[in-house]
Amino acid sequence: MRNLTSRPSLAFLASPKPEAKAARQRLEERYGSTSVYDADIIIALGGDGLMLDALHTAISTGAKVYGMNFGSVGFMMNDYAEHDLLERLARAEAASIHPLRARGEDVHCNRFEALAINEVSLLRETRQTAKIKIRIDETDRLAELQADGVLVATPAGSTAYNLSAHGPILPLDSRVLALTPISAFRPRRWRGALLPHTAKVGFEISEPNHRPVSAVADNKEFREVCKVDVEEASDITLTMLFDQGYNLSERILAEQFES
Repeated sequence: MRNLTSRPSLAFLASPKPEAKAARQRLEERYGSTSVYDADIIIALGGDGLMLDALHTAISTGAKVYGMNFGSVGFMMNDYAEHDLLERLARAEAASIHPLRARGEDVHCNRFEALAINEVSLLRETRQTAKIKIRIDETDRLAELQADGVLVATPAGSTAYNLSAHGPILPLDSRVLALTPISAFRPRRWRGALLPHTAKVGFEISEPNHRPVSAVADNKEFREVCKVDVEEASDITLTMLFDQGYNLSERILAEQFES
């Protein structure tokens, strides 16, 4: 990536919303654009879903990502404005994150691997309750979780699905992962765990043919899995850019005081 003290090359991504597409056209005419594979900074015009798409693209390109909100929540986005984009980028605060890496196998012995910026979740596919064995760093910790599922969330993703499943909000620099059950039936009082970011989490599905379970890494789904291993991809660093005074760490902190 080029030194961003010079004018950065920009690539624009837009959600399908007409207003986001129109904004993309105006911004490209004003600031110029290049391919996402050649850009120093990817400008994502949409919601948090588009931000995840842009970050997944940045995994292979090394670009930084700056989002402007055209979504319903836009937790990871900045406010939209056209006139001072280069100045905002020059003053922006960076937040560095590591995704999760999930490796697994399905009942047909097909192997899979995927990266997740928010979370890796295991979800029952039918009315049958999932039965999942949980192992942490090669030590069996839970012989059988009976639930709708379970997830591992990064600090950046802790305010997404993890929070909806009553998991903890994690400060961005906390160096921990959230292990959160989804509608647990047994053990009734188990509410999950906080794990060091170096932890290797192993899931083994009991009765995978009778009680099929899917593994979902952000927006990638793998059906009928029998085992999944999840750990932080410490070899990959992604950078999001935020307007001064309203970075991701501040947003995660403020979220804990929302009523």
